[in-house]
Amino acid sequence: MTMALPAAFLSEDQFTCSICLEVFNNPVSTPCGHSFCQACISSYWDGGGGGKGGAKFYLCPLCKESFRKRPELHINRTLKEITEQFKQMADAGVPMDRRDGGGVEDPNSALSPTQRPREMPETIFAEMMSRFQRLPTPGYPNTIPSSPNDPHPQSPNSEHLHPPPPHSSLCRYTLSGPSDSSPTLPLCPIHLRALEFFCRTDNTCVCCVCVETGEHQGHNVIPAKREWQIKKSQLGIAELELKELICVRERKVVEIHNSLREIQAAAESDTDGTVAVFAKLISSLERCQAEVLEVVEMTRRAAEHRAQGLLRELEDEIAELKKKRSSLSQLALSEDCILFLRRFPTLSTPQQAKDWSSVSVESELTSGVILRTVSQMMERFGEEMQKLPKASQQSLLDQSVPRPHRKTRRVQEYAADITLDANTAHPRLIISADGKRVHCGDRNQSVPDNPERFDRVVCLLARQGFNSGRHYWEVEVGGKTDWDLGVASRSVNRKGKITVSPANGYWFLSLRDRTEYAFRTEPSTSLTVSLRPSRIGIYVDYDKGLVSFYNVEARLLIYTFTGHFSDIIHAFFSPCTNKSGRNEAPLLICPVAMTD
Repeated sequence: MTMALPAAFLSEDQFTCSICLEVFNNPVSTPCGHSFCQACISSYWDGGGGGKGGAKFYLCPLCKESFRKRPELHINRTLKEITEQFKQMADAGVPMDRRDGGGVEDPNSALSPTQRPREMPETIFAEMMSRFQRLPTPGYPNTIPSSPNDPHPQSPNSEHLHPPPPHSSLCRYTLSGPSDSSPTLPLCPIHLRALEFFCRTDNTCVCCVCVETGEHQGHNVIPAKREWQIKKSQLGIAELELKELICVRERKVVEIHNSLREIQAAAESDTDGTVAVFAKLISSLERCQAEVLEVVEMTRRAAEHRAQGLLRELEDEIAELKKKRSSLSQLALSEDCILFLRRFPTLSTPQQAKDWSSVSVESELTSGVILRTVSQMMERFGEEMQKLPKASQQSLLDQSVPRPHRKTRRVQEYAADITLDANTAHPRLIISADGKRVHCGDRNQSVPDNPERFDRVVCLLARQGFNSGRHYWEVEVGGKTDWDLGVASRSVNRKGKITVSPANGYWFLSLRDRTEYAFRTEPSTSLTVSLRPSRIGIYVDYDKGLVSFYNVEARLLIYTFTGHFSDIIHAFFSPCTNKSGRNEAPLLICPVAMTD
């Protein structure tokens, strides 16, 4: 739903295309923020507008910002709706704020053509028209006289060329008659005149004397009410833009709340499922425990049954032996020799006794084999259970790895052969003969002070430069505590103190004190890196203005920055100072190998 704007707040200049100088027709906006008719800007670019240096560029007709690729234009629907409202009000004859200075809003327009009550006299109105539009004013060289036959006495953007009329001794008129100052406007504290004008140069309200002879002489000045109306219309447009921004953010709030509800539902589902799985596991353990205890009990019963049988057999033999011993004792006491001789052969015959020396009652229970088996199995089970939380976390990580992994595989296809440029290296940097390794020494070396050499910051560039295409290389950082890696423009300042940021031609990732990772913007963008990388992959897409950094071993994207490259860029390296040996390890450019 669009917001209707009051007619008094609208000005034709705000809806004029700067190419055709007509009210917008299907307005579109360029990436730099300026608006044109769709047909006008398309014709301008189709006709070669913006070609520069033999290469095809697309320039904004207003700010001259260049685009290597032709921007994709979309209808600015908000501006189109407001423009349509403006056209409808203009066709209906609604009074507007006209920049030609010749229109006067008459509250008594319904009266007869003759002079109406409280109307400004025609002679005074003509005098004002003459002073504002046609007569050149001494002391104002920017005033442009216009022809009486000119239908457009002022261009849409010529307000600043026509300062207000200088103060004169003639008495000024209002709708209620002659007056020295407007009764509705506050007075200038210096000249005690109405603050009828607005100085755009100093952004303050001024009177006519301030404009003519005061400190605002020669400034960009327009009537205060006109500036008020312009700002009012701008507020209306800004309100629509803010409304759209609010809607986008409110939709994002709803989206985040929905995501939170989904996460909560998923967490509850996982919790219930995990509890159910562990309940089954506990039930299984209890059942297993019962079965093991049953085995123990059965083993015990079997041993007991065998022991009872042996005991009964032993008791029977003991009873038999005791009986025979008693008979022998009685026979020895007998006085009857005949009886003695008759029974002696029977009683003196050796007893057929069983050999019990090899007989024993043994069981696995006494050796503890069951307990040892259970203990060993439960120990292994406990070890597996301890791995379960880590395994769950790794499963989540593995789900997030495939997309970065495929990205890593894709960017590695653009591997570039990078070598270090010794002519750019700070005097303390020591470079290997093959140009693949660099570290910081303890003192400056004796090297020529080339214009391209960094003389204060311990860094250097690569020999290879890029002005198009995609490129990728990897650098071994090992256990270094500090380093900088990325790209830099060829035209960067290399002498004295330098400011590192994309706006100044530097795009690089930094490590400080082993744990503090940041991308160097203004201010720096701090990064959270969960897995410490020992090898960094750098990927550059020049045409898209993109630079990305990867943890090669973990196959994870660390950070991506998207901007705009307008100059040749080189790989940028800084091993940083060696910090008394704590950061003496070198930076090593490594061959790129495809990740499986």
